[in-house]
Amino acid sequence: MSALASKLRIFSLICIFSLFHNSCNKENNDVIPDVLVDFYIDLNDPEFFELNAIGNHVLINSSTNNMGIKAAGYDDNGIIVYRSQVDEFIALDRTCPYDYVLDGSSIAVNVDGIYAECPVCNSTYALPSFGTPISGPSKYPLKMYRTSFTGRFVHVTNY
Repeated sequence: MSALASKLRIFSLICIFSLFHNSCNKENNDVIPDVLVDFYIDLNDPEFFELNAIGNHVLINSSTNNMGIKAAGYDDNGIIVYRSQVDEFIALDRTCPYDYVLDGSSIAVNVDGIYAECPVCNSTYALPSFGTPISGPSKYPLKMYRTSFTGRFVHVTNY
């Protein structure tokens, strides 16, 4: 194989990898504007007792008993914290991305079990699949925040 053919093959592989990486990048679907999110919740606090079982969730807002300064999410709609596995938590903004993209509306989704539904556009999002839309007009997932777990405390942040 010639040096030129080898370089073309490497270049092609880099381009293909880049294309797949960018198409899978969650940031491309992140339509809700960034706001500072940084708080901890203590699983020993009775307010968060539900999170001790897999498949449960709690709703966090500015008046929730958490440790941190910013827990309200975009436009104070709140944040859903869902326990998906033994040591894994998913934190999602409650703002419906479809309504926001459509006309800038800030509509909080309602949560029932493992689903969140927008009361305006009727899009339904699955919490176990990171807020992916499963019905309705939305093609965007709910905005996700980073989480870490230390065995007692769940840290939710976006930095």
